[in-house]
Amino acid sequence: MPEPAATTPLPAVQPGAWVLDPARTRVRLQHKTMWGMVTVKGGFTSVDGEGEVLPDGSASGTLTIDAASVDTGHAKRDAHLRSADFFDTDRHATLVFTAHRATPDPRGAVEIAGELTVRGTTRPLAFTATAPGATADGVTLTAELSVDPADFGLTWNKLGMMKGQTAITVEAHFIRGRG
Repeated sequence: MPEPAATTPLPAVQPGAWVLDPARTRVRLQHKTMWGMVTVKGGFTSVDGEGEVLPDGSASGTLTIDAASVDTGHAKRDAHLRSADFFDTDRHATLVFTAHRATPDPRGAVEIAGELTVRGTTRPLAFTATAPGATADGVTLTAELSVDPADFGLTWNKLGMMKGQTAITVEAHFIRGRG
């Protein structure tokens, strides 16, 4: 994974409750198919989440994605992705990342360790995010990571068309909790 871009430390991110701003959050994915000749791109249109920043500056929280909100711009493909061949949204409505610990480093990057649950299968997941432009009222965490669909039981692969990792890009904007 490439070294995260240098950013400034996160002094504005104060302890307390933070909630995800779905209107300013993006979860995108891309995966090569057709034996590597075509890259399918898409994302999820419904995302929710929350977190807590502790006095030591570390944080924890969740990002919950409505699996049925997958959108690749192709209705028939999206219906197939919702089917039991892939996300099985009738039985597994959400994809959930639980960050057990998010720790900022002096460069402004954030080391995140947690678990991703897809189709009822939970696997550890750790990655580095950047936080460009944290303020007293909001912070955006941006990360690029790869996930192997087979680790989560997503093994449909007609004629060997699909191989390898799915690239995921997350831009999660959190605002100070109210109330």
